[in-house]
Amino acid sequence: QETRSNEESTDESEEDESEEEPKLKYERLSNGVTEILQKDAASCMTVHEKFLALGTHYGKVYLLDVQGNITQKFDVSPVKINQISLDESGEHMGVCSEDGKVQVFGLYSAEEFHETFDCPIKIVAVHPHFVRSHFKQFVTGGKKLLLYERGWMNRWKPSVLHEGEGNIRNVKWRGHLIAWANNMGVKILDMISKQRITNVPRDDISLRPDMYPCSLCWKDNLTLIIGWGNSVKICSVKERHASEMRDLPNRYVEIVFQFDTEFYISGLAPLCDQLVILSYVKEISEKTEVECCARPRLDIVQPLPESCEEISSDALTVRGFQENECRDYHLEYSEGESLFYIISPRDVVVAKERDQDDHIDWLLEKKKYEEALMAAEISQKTIKKHKILDIGLAYINHLVEKGDYDLAARKCQKILGKNTELWEFEVYKFKEIGQLKAISRYLPRRDPVLKPLIYEMVLHEFLESDYEGFATLIKEWPGDLYNNTIIVQAVVDHLKKDPQNRTLLRTLAELYTYDQRYGRALEIYLTLRHKDVFQLIHKHNLFSSIRDKIVLLMDFDSEKAVDMLLDNEDKISIDRVVEELENRPELQHVYLHKLFKRDHHKGQRYHEKQISLYAEYDRPNLLPFLRDSTHCPLEKALEICQQRNFVEETVYLLSRMGNSRSALKMIMEELQDVDKAIEFAKEQDDGELWEDLILYSIDKPPFITGLLNNIGTHVDPILLIHRIKEGMEIPNLRDSLVKILQDYNLQILLREGCKKILVADSLSLLKKMHRTQMKGVLVDEENICESCLSPILPS
Repeated sequence: QETRSNEESTDESEEDESEEEPKLKYERLSNGVTEILQKDAASCMTVHEKFLALGTHYGKVYLLDVQGNITQKFDVSPVKINQISLDESGEHMGVCSEDGKVQVFGLYSAEEFHETFDCPIKIVAVHPHFVRSHFKQFVTGGKKLLLYERGWMNRWKPSVLHEGEGNIRNVKWRGHLIAWANNMGVKILDMISKQRITNVPRDDISLRPDMYPCSLCWKDNLTLIIGWGNSVKICSVKERHASEMRDLPNRYVEIVFQFDTEFYISGLAPLCDQLVILSYVKEISEKTEVECCARPRLDIVQPLPESCEEISSDALTVRGFQENECRDYHLEYSEGESLFYIISPRDVVVAKERDQDDHIDWLLEKKKYEEALMAAEISQKTIKKHKILDIGLAYINHLVEKGDYDLAARKCQKILGKNTELWEFEVYKFKEIGQLKAISRYLPRRDPVLKPLIYEMVLHEFLESDYEGFATLIKEWPGDLYNNTIIVQAVVDHLKKDPQNRTLLRTLAELYTYDQRYGRALEIYLTLRHKDVFQLIHKHNLFSSIRDKIVLLMDFDSEKAVDMLLDNEDKISIDRVVEELENRPELQHVYLHKLFKRDHHKGQRYHEKQISLYAEYDRPNLLPFLRDSTHCPLEKALEICQQRNFVEETVYLLSRMGNSRSALKMIMEELQDVDKAIEFAKEQDDGELWEDLILYSIDKPPFITGLLNNIGTHVDPILLIHRIKEGMEIPNLRDSLVKILQDYNLQILLREGCKKILVADSLSLLKKMHRTQMKGVLVDEENICESCLSPILPS
């Protein structure tokens, strides 16, 4: 992403159209900085967590707060300030300038050191713990790298750490390690052992070191980052194993990452495990085709062992970038806050990691409203600029503009929550665009409840164009959401145009139910033969309203109607139901039949009527009814059965009335069913009936066969066999005789078995009695003889 500043309206950099979100955001350091750079130019800057220190080309040093406001000013030199150094406490400052001056002084104390050299001093670095008395040390660099230490009598003693390889151009002090760069490369000195532990040579010696200076940065106490030209090296200081010491330093440096960049490096800073690189860029002008200075770039890269992966890259429009060289840019950073300061002669730009508010801003700019809403909900405690509701409303508006009305309406539930004013506003907005139907399914029905007018407006919209949708809403919405009378009148008006519309009639019945006008609702349900009619009657106890509608209910669903009527006999009596069904005997029979099944005695006064009803509509159940009923008039039943020639029922009635011979005769003559006749004779267990049955069957060979097969256990078969005429052909006679003999043998065996059991039981009981009687009996003076009533024991 490229960021472009608009100096007239904003100081923020902008990225070009890209789907990848930038990692950093930018703003100019203004206020006092703007005032300074209008008359002067920035040459260097140092960052402390509490303040900033800015050096200029006119030899001034300004202390600034993080907003860029001037808090202190020091006139150090008439010429360019080359470097400013601060200790970790921020209480001591070291400054060097182009005229050879070096000053180290306390910002809040009178402690001060002044020295003027005969050559420009490019660098100065005070000990990180300079505030402590035993760490009063600092280094300077021109042609030599000098270490100053305060000794006895507060005198400063210089010592040469390095010389002979050109000007010292950069130095960074961290803990007990000092890293510096000269024309040949980078060295690291261990202040504890006072030994130089490495030399990292410069890769591209063709570049002038004064025009393309080395950038140094300590990531931590043991990791140094070096950027020179277009080469980056990340070095790790490690302890040497004791076995490898010999005459070598006890520490050594290992290059763990090394890679080249596309452009020249002006500054480096760590960002977690990544690197921030400020690059100086040259490009060919499209107009003049001459190489010129382009906007500097701030890249975030992920180091790899021999390469790097670019995470983001931003081109920065700093003031006067067309005239700047690589040495004019500097990159400083605040370790604790991930703030990066890009310093150029005419501008100071602050880059900072984007927070959740910035992330949401970018998502909104890219119209990724759902992601923005989700991000705001997750970070609602940390975001300061955005409100979840505002993002949600913008999302709804975006969906409406896009034409996704259903999704917009669905999101209203989550976004608007219980805010009735916003709900009503959105409903009116959907009405204006003709999309009330879209939002109808998502309107709140409980907590909160909107004004009745809102719901009525939606219902009228459906009533005009969608009867089914209207019916669905009436069924789903509670009746207290809207004015029921108004909606009922509207439905009645529509029914005048279409009186037979079943959907409207069904909906009107539901509305009457909500309005507790159950009678009207019941009439409509019965007219429509609606399945909810029985539920309505039960729920609202409408039995008084259905006394004259029993036939309608039976016609609709006789089974449910009968169950309901029988379950509520106390509300609608049996007599009333029978009376109502007088003209519909088939329904009357259904009711009385189910009543009889439940209780054989409740409808006893109608049992005579039921004989005719069973005979007419349900003959299969007539015989069970006659058997189970104790209140049925037998003469009347016999008359009806004889009229209709119901043989089985007539036989049953004749036998029940004691006329067994007539019943048997009817079985033999009408049914001609010997098995049934035999069964009937067995049930009656009457010798005369058996005689009649034999006499009737004697000239009918099939009947004789049946008798022979079944008579053996009730009548002596000899009586039948003697009466069979000689020469008569009887089917299966041999099998029948064999069966008689088998039955006889079985009877003999059973008798013998029973006799044996009886004898064995008798003998067992006799022995038991004998044993009992042989036992001695305990007697005393009170015992008397049962025969003579005298005491058994003499007194």
